[in-house]
Amino acid sequence: MPEGLIVKALSGYYYVKDDEALPGEASVQCRARGVFRIKGKSPLVGDRVTYALTENGEGTVTEIHPRSTELIRPQVANVNLAVLVFSVKEPDLSLNLLDKFLVHIEHEGLDALICLTKMDLIDEDDTAAREAVENAKALYTSIGYEVLETSSPQGVGADQLRERLQGEISVFSGQSGVGKSSLLNAMFPKLDLLTSEISLRLGRGRHTTRHVELVELGNGGYIADTPGFSQLDFLELGVEELGSCFREFAELSEGCKFRGCTHLHEPGCKVREALEAGEVAESRYKHYAAFYQEMKDKKRRY
Repeated sequence: MPEGLIVKALSGYYYVKDDEALPGEASVQCRARGVFRIKGKSPLVGDRVTYALTENGEGTVTEIHPRSTELIRPQVANVNLAVLVFSVKEPDLSLNLLDKFLVHIEHEGLDALICLTKMDLIDEDDTAAREAVENAKALYTSIGYEVLETSSPQGVGADQLRERLQGEISVFSGQSGVGKSSLLNAMFPKLDLLTSEISLRLGRGRHTTRHVELVELGNGGYIADTPGFSQLDFLELGVEELGSCFREFAELSEGCKFRGCTHLHEPGCKVREALEAGEVAESRYKHYAAFYQEMKDKKRRY
């Protein structure tokens, strides 16, 4: 039986892009077998499935292949890469917000690509802005993240990002007004994303996601196109999980004197020792402590 990828789910139908289909070719409208509802497992956008064609030209999803990841908001399977888009100017780069996004990305188990946009807005004589970007790039690269500098008007970084998205199911997220649509249009003009937002909805937002759709990039890659999120919060993350969402803390914490060390006040804390030795960035530790307090405060209110 044919196999394919669910690229859209809407009103009880699943739209499957057949593995043998050409780029831009229409997907097959399918229903799901009732056995999935009985088992409590419904197909998701991003699922690789086996399906059977019916006499009316539609299809029936008969098997859901194993998933590598499964996000709750948006409800999408097999996403492996989150592209975090942050501008260096207008608005200025916010490392606090970047670290908050990274916490959620780490919690979801996704790879992250930090994409710094609007590099063309930094004047040649603006050494302070250039130094801030270089320091941020050096910091996150040292932690193990991919960092890419881009400029949509100049086309800087477009080829590298296009290549990175090839064959991946990705989500785009980041600050508002940073030029996510402009960046994607520069790479893939046929998308024509003039007003739409492509973003990963993390945390508990105020708006309900109506449906998720995978946008085909034409290079074997897809991007999850979902309604945007309204805010990031930590209600779905346990405070004891926060430390593991800071990559450089995770390995150090294994040497802490106390199991379940919060890295805030306990003696024999390897994270604080590394901080004092300059091996952990002050900004990262400061944001960790602020997020920890924010999580504790939210738990008290709910």
